[in-house]
Amino acid sequence: MLRRQFLGGAGVAVGATALVGGTKAAAAAGTKAEPIAAADWTAFRDLFPLTRDYVQLSTFLIASHPKPVSDAIAKIRQALDENPSDFLKNAFPARDYGVQAAAARYMGGEQHQYALTDSTTMGLAMVYSGLKLSIGDEILQTEHEHYSSDMSLEFGSRRSGATIRKIALYEEASAFTEEDCVQRLQNAIADKTRVVAVTWVHSSSGVKLPIRAMADVIDAVNANREPDQQIIFCVDGVHGLGIENQDVSKLGCDFFIGGTHKWIFGPRGTGIVWGSDRGWQRCEAIIPSFSASTYVWRGLIAQDQVPVGAHMSPGGFHSFEHRWALPAAFDLHLALGKDNVQRRIHQLNTQSKEGLAKMTHVKLHTPMAAAYSSGFACFEVDGISPPDVVKKMHDKGVIMSNSPYRKSFARFAPSLLNNEQEIDQALAGIAALA
Repeated sequence: MLRRQFLGGAGVAVGATALVGGTKAAAAAGTKAEPIAAADWTAFRDLFPLTRDYVQLSTFLIASHPKPVSDAIAKIRQALDENPSDFLKNAFPARDYGVQAAAARYMGGEQHQYALTDSTTMGLAMVYSGLKLSIGDEILQTEHEHYSSDMSLEFGSRRSGATIRKIALYEEASAFTEEDCVQRLQNAIADKTRVVAVTWVHSSSGVKLPIRAMADVIDAVNANREPDQQIIFCVDGVHGLGIENQDVSKLGCDFFIGGTHKWIFGPRGTGIVWGSDRGWQRCEAIIPSFSASTYVWRGLIAQDQVPVGAHMSPGGFHSFEHRWALPAAFDLHLALGKDNVQRRIHQLNTQSKEGLAKMTHVKLHTPMAAAYSSGFACFEVDGISPPDVVKKMHDKGVIMSNSPYRKSFARFAPSLLNNEQEIDQALAGIAALA
């Protein structure tokens, strides 16, 4: 497939989304990107200005913008710069609806269920501070959470008076099993548990949780509870979003929260929250929206006329040229084909894990099975601290990272921007550290 096919195909979808009209119906009618039968990963890499001076195995941190995304940003930025007042006056709420419609096309669920944020952290804080909890209620979280989840839950519990209890879903990541994880969750749920908060893919260890199986446990508990006592299941999904071919509305969770400037290669400073209708009923807004909620305040419409996702999207002035260009990233991934994307990243990650597992001076922590891992390969090198592994590899021309947790591991994170030869080069660099 030629480079112009990427640009042309994505451009059609991006243009259709950018020109969405002023109603929800028009926004929902955005053009669906045609799938690409056999993705040309070399052509895809050519869409990025990312330097080729290094092997890039840490692009999940924050995206380099591919050309369709940067073009969409530039178009909106020019319109804002030329006539900001008129552009903004005509943009609300249609362009937000266009982003929500694009998210639903890519991720599943309904347009009205999506709130727009600037990051995973903002989404976590919004949900965990907005949940309707009381003194005596319990939040059940895990010991595997990122700082952003950990502190968002802590801040929310201080406001509500709910307590927090932490559990481990596994002891050794490399020995992870679904049966053990699900049993630990089942054993931990108590009568006062009202929230279960987890992360889909752990950037600390590379473990991918079996969310659907965990949801089945929670559903069984909820079947015997009154609606206001049922457990709300919340998932930080950022490191599965853009890799796994999954309809989030079928995962079984009530909230799915993720930044879109990582694996999706969306505009920097963008994120989403998907919530089930049941989930949104148990969550209050904590930041005023700039959606149609303003018309409620002015007495022009009733609150039930405002889509819940729009009402829950934090208002204020954002980097609108980035937010409103987000459909370009979703449509580019749809053009690649979600199944193609999943297979490619799992292929490169398996190559990484298998290579690392053969080295006697390396301990691989990420499970080998694709069912329980995604885009990370986390490991330790004998006698070398993870930050020093990162530094030594950088000197060899490979950019990787180490996980920012109390227990840190070195990690490869192959993405769609990598190829088999680059993985071999990175593995050779680790082998030379023996």
